[in-house]
Amino acid sequence: MLKIIGAGVSVLAIGASAFAADMPAPFDKPGDVKIALVRYLSTGDFFQSYLSGVETQAAALGVDLRVLDSRQDAALQADMVDQAISLGVDGIIIQHGLTESMKEAAQRAVDAGIKVVAFDVNVENEAIPQIEQSDYQLGKLALDQAIIDNGNDFTAGYVYVPGIAPLDRRDVAWKEAKEANPGITEAAMFGTMDNPIANSVANQARSVLQANPNINVVFAPYDEFAKGVKIAVDEAGLTDDIDIYSADVSTADISAMREPGSAWVATVATNPSVVGEVSVRTLALMLAGENPGASVIVPPTLITQKFLNENDIKNMDDLGSKMPQFQHADVSVADWIPLPKR
Repeated sequence: MLKIIGAGVSVLAIGASAFAADMPAPFDKPGDVKIALVRYLSTGDFFQSYLSGVETQAAALGVDLRVLDSRQDAALQADMVDQAISLGVDGIIIQHGLTESMKEAAQRAVDAGIKVVAFDVNVENEAIPQIEQSDYQLGKLALDQAIIDNGNDFTAGYVYVPGIAPLDRRDVAWKEAKEANPGITEAAMFGTMDNPIANSVANQARSVLQANPNINVVFAPYDEFAKGVKIAVDEAGLTDDIDIYSADVSTADISAMREPGSAWVATVATNPSVVGEVSVRTLALMLAGENPGASVIVPPTLITQKFLNENDIKNMDDLGSKMPQFQHADVSVADWIPLPKR
């Protein structure tokens, strides 16, 4: 059953794979459990895959899921938390956003007795577990590979927008890499979250590359950033002169990395669908009275262009078959929580 709720969508999953009688309250009556996903970012393959994971895990549990999408409007996202509260939901997943706009909204949900988890947004609330992909490790593994490939003496462009929690955590790895390797020169820092993100970043990258012809590495720790940089690199005919290192992965990213002569040589990622599943399971544990911990980490994996080509990986399914950790993360699991069918 599909319902349109204002700016969002409600999906009522029918027929959870576990018997309700074996489930702890409130999941002994799963159809009565209402949860909401309140989104800040939704543009790009990563976020569509994350949403798919949320939906499939919610369906496996048999709960009523409401999806509210603010489309990068910070004030609207805060209002949507209040909307979810007024809808009488039992739990809320806050997906990305800005600390200053979400901190008070998240607290209002907690004050209303609603269980809340946050994915890649720091709402500065001890009652709210933080779900993340170990963003620091995402950045560090990508930079470690950049140093393996290029040595510790190169000129870099850096794509970064401060104030976005996962990017801020990845920025820590960038600062550490520069401090540990004085030969790394940051020639330019640029970035934007304006939609469409890839095209907006491409517009910036064109000017940056023209003004800094000595750049030979670009650290773009978000795949939409990397797509934008690749557009500019391709247009400038610099595919043999610049290596791009990123974070996150999708089928479209795999295709871009495997293009002949592609400058996008490595990314570090978790399966965003798996992260979505973990988000729902973490919230389910809280609703059942269990403690998932203050920090819920989904471990990332380095994915190189060489690995993709050698294994003829064309999509996320192929990647999952070659990297089992992409199919499932043994995080926020319990005997009573049914997993999505593969």
